[in-house]
Formats: sequence, structure tokens, C-alpha cells
Amino acid sequence: MADMRANRVAEQMKKEMGEILTRKIKDPRVGFVTVTDVEVTGDLQQAKVFISVLGDELEKQDTLLGLAKAKGFIRSEIGKRIRLRKTPEISFEFDEALEYGNRIETILRDLNK
Repeated sequence: MADMRANRVAEQMKKEMGEILTRKIKDPRVGFVTVTDVEVTGDLQQAKVFISVLGDELEKQDTLLGLAKAKGFIRSEIGKRIRLRKTPEISFEFDEALEYGNRIETILRDLNK
């Protein structure tokens, strides 16, 4: 039961997060960010937001800094949009699986040349 609720909250957060990041964040450091996944703990206290960012390492780090700075704002926006007693603490992480997939794709493309 708790897991289903956490999944539902995660799905809702993923949807809202995409909207917030594209429409509400004015920080120029936060460029092309895609929310690939959200994991919410069973007690709904923590939310890990997985992102992918277009750009090089420096741009990715800048994006992370921008998101860290906007974390309070993002959290309160989520709180307004999703009815929960307590909005989860948010942390951002790069989606390594996506990066990994892209790397493999590049390697395969290079092999076929």
C-alpha cells in the first residue's frame, strides 16, 4: 500500500517537476533539463529526482548548482500542486542509465563506420 502511494506521488512529482523546470525556473544555468525519473521513499520523506541535461560537464554542473539554489522554490511549487501533508525533501541526480545508453549508442555508431 505504502509503495503504491509512493509510486503515485513519484509519478505526479515527475509530471509537475517537468512543468516547473521548463516554465517556472528563471535561472539561466538551468538549461535543457529532462526529468527522467523520480523515486520517492515509502514514508514520502525523500524524493530523488533523476535528470538528464543537454551540454558538456561544465553545463551539467552549472545546472545542478542552479537546481540546488532553486530547491526551496521547487519544493514549495510541488507542495502547492500535490496535496501532501509534508512535501518530500528533494535531491537531484544525473540519470546515469541514460548517459550509459547514449555512450553505448555512440560506440556502436563508431563501430559501424
